[in-house]
Amino acid sequence: MTTEQRDARTDLCYLGAAELAAAIRSRRLSPVEIVEALLERIGRVEPKLNAFTIVRADEARAEARVAEAAVLRGDALGPLHGVPFTLKDLTFTAGVKTMRGSRAFADFVPEQNAVVAERLLAAGGIFLGKTTTPELGNKGVTESPLSGTTNNPWKLTHVCGGSSGGAAAAVAAGLCPIADGSDGAGSIRIPASLCGVVGLKPSYGRVPVYPMSGGFSPLTHNGPIARGVADAALMLNTIAGPSATDAYSIDETGVDYVEALREPSVRGLRVAFSHDLGLGPLDSRVRGPFERALQRFAGTLGAQLEEAAPDLAGAEEVCLTIWRAQMGYAAKTMILTRVGRDEVDPSLLAFLDEGEQLGPFDYYEALVIRRGELYQRAMAFMQRYDLLLTPTLLTPAFPHPGSAPGPSAIDGAPINPFLGWLLTYPFNLTGQPAITVPCGFSDDGLPIGLQIVGRRHDDAGVLRAAAAFEQAAPWQDRRPALV
Repeated sequence: MTTEQRDARTDLCYLGAAELAAAIRSRRLSPVEIVEALLERIGRVEPKLNAFTIVRADEARAEARVAEAAVLRGDALGPLHGVPFTLKDLTFTAGVKTMRGSRAFADFVPEQNAVVAERLLAAGGIFLGKTTTPELGNKGVTESPLSGTTNNPWKLTHVCGGSSGGAAAAVAAGLCPIADGSDGAGSIRIPASLCGVVGLKPSYGRVPVYPMSGGFSPLTHNGPIARGVADAALMLNTIAGPSATDAYSIDETGVDYVEALREPSVRGLRVAFSHDLGLGPLDSRVRGPFERALQRFAGTLGAQLEEAAPDLAGAEEVCLTIWRAQMGYAAKTMILTRVGRDEVDPSLLAFLDEGEQLGPFDYYEALVIRRGELYQRAMAFMQRYDLLLTPTLLTPAFPHPGSAPGPSAIDGAPINPFLGWLLTYPFNLTGQPAITVPCGFSDDGLPIGLQIVGRRHDDAGVLRAAAAFEQAAPWQDRRPALV
């Protein structure tokens, strides 16, 4: 596909959140003008993508008029005043359906907002709509019994990733500047990588997760999806910080993530890199863009690179055991109490069937013992390095696999369809901050993501490294050809 033809209306839709907020404050742009441009574009592009479950067109217009009036009165404005955002359809929204990609919740309307939603609204953002997700966010492709299949804006016959697939597809297609995502094994970074945008999984607990659609999870993180690193930092500033509703939320250190990007640099840092973390075969189309990114870090950016990886032995089985127990429990208690098996995603049913074979000792061993060992090995590794670089995924986007959770092979080598194409999930097990940024395209025009992993709680360091790479290898001028 070729790059989309430019026009003023399309250019407005591709402005970042920070640019929009500044333009609104200076009265160069009106929130009404911005919302109308995005709604017009959604009307043209959404039928090709299927990125939204709900578009709040009338409500967003009304909120934009209120935001515009506040600017004209000279009111104090929040950091996202007048800036549209979307929320994933796993994120609770008071008075707005949260369907979770499931027929069991097709009519569910929460009475409260999730903490993330509350903070984005309090910052002055305009809630544009809900984005698609697989049923209960159970896999890395966005296909569900309720919402259907969401397409990749770079190649509509291919997956956009998941489970925050609608969010990443919408951001990449210029349908919204920033989006809320959640990540239990890579669900922010997977779709951001496949759609060619930025996706940040903050440190575990950095952003409170409450209410949670599937119950408590020791792996789930909320975080931003955006077209640029500065917008991810701005959104993190807005949603980070402890909440009494989440017992595992962590105190903030007073870091301003936007200010941390003023002079981004990795010069002199000790940076490890690995092509595959020892987890699976690397698609040949990913290798070239990843190695060129490494050359940027070592050359232009002046980092001290060394090929090395933490010992992740057993990580796949640990993650699978936790997911089988959690998703199986959710399927049994939340879904099958409302609908029949024939109305449920087969991959979710597989988690249930496999999870019922687990005993309590199996779950405890995976969650506490083996996960704890992985954590200690990763922390020891990061004492030697400031950052770790990997491809985000072992493959670019692939054709829609139906209800399967992913591909069954890479370059002819068989893999586990759920985790075997991901390099993301180990850092859900360790809770480290990790971001994906675009680092190039395959020969057939599909985005490739670079994953930057930081030390425990060093979200600012991860953002600085991503911003430095973004400056050295800018990508934001390239857009998918959709209309």
